[in-house]
Amino acid sequence: MTTLWQGTRCAAVVSVLAAVCAAGAPTLAAQQDMTDVVIETIELESDLFMLVGRGGNMGLSVGEDGAFLIDDQFAPLTAKIQAAVAEVSDHPVRWVLNTHWHGDHTGGNENLGEAGAMIVAHRNVYRRMNPAEFADLVGRSAQAPRAALPVVTFDEGVQFHWNGRHIRVTHIGTAHTDGDAIVHFPRANVFHMGDTFFRGRYPFIDVDSGGGVDGVIAAANFVLEQSNDDTRIIPGHGGLASAEHLREYRDMLETVRLRVASMVADGRSEDEVVAAAPTSDLDATWGEDAGGRFVRAVYFSLTGGN
Repeated sequence: MTTLWQGTRCAAVVSVLAAVCAAGAPTLAAQQDMTDVVIETIELESDLFMLVGRGGNMGLSVGEDGAFLIDDQFAPLTAKIQAAVAEVSDHPVRWVLNTHWHGDHTGGNENLGEAGAMIVAHRNVYRRMNPAEFADLVGRSAQAPRAALPVVTFDEGVQFHWNGRHIRVTHIGTAHTDGDAIVHFPRANVFHMGDTFFRGRYPFIDVDSGGGVDGVIAAANFVLEQSNDDTRIIPGHGGLASAEHLREYRDMLETVRLRVASMVADGRSEDEVVAAAPTSDLDATWGEDAGGRFVRAVYFSLTGGN
């Protein structure tokens, strides 16, 4: 299988893969000591929570129907996550909604699936977690155990009527990956954006999994169009956010995209664009773009690597 990230791109993304995306989640989790990880529970409403541990942020709805969990971090944390759920609910996890396929969001699938939870995700999550069945799959993937695979998949979106809530799940094209889902709790005015939103830092755009900068911008606009000053947003990584935080993030994305697109139009190569440091005046706010990995992802998004 041909990988899209070659040469300088590969070196730029190595540290990010180790920290964030976990293509081989069980291997990565085994290399990390999870003993001291504490699952923090942040109450949004009396029956709706944000859970923070190690890996992607989780969302949790509880009620008489059973717990509805958004993402599940790493397998060694499952018992701690279940304990956190038990602190706010007498019912076990009935549904796990994966916002995308990366292992820091799906690493607990196997444990929770074996415990009886139904796993649901976009169909491209199923494909990337089950490449043995998809010979046409291009890009990065990793075979997951059967119990870790989604048992329900969707294309454009799906709605759950669960715990007295209407939970709206929407697929946002090619954003962080090709299988991203945004979850909306309208009554609570709460969104879970998965890794389409990294609060306070440059995003990791997994172009090897079909991601692209225009989709990340579209995801931000999709949520902002439905937001107000009271909206609360659970990002894939980073603290609980407001619409203003997301707006600042969207503006940064658009600024970098515009700068890179201008240099592409001038015929500059990927390395020349990175050398021009188009994020230099933004780094104080958003952090260093190590190895130019964000700029390289934007470049690839706009050119397909050509």
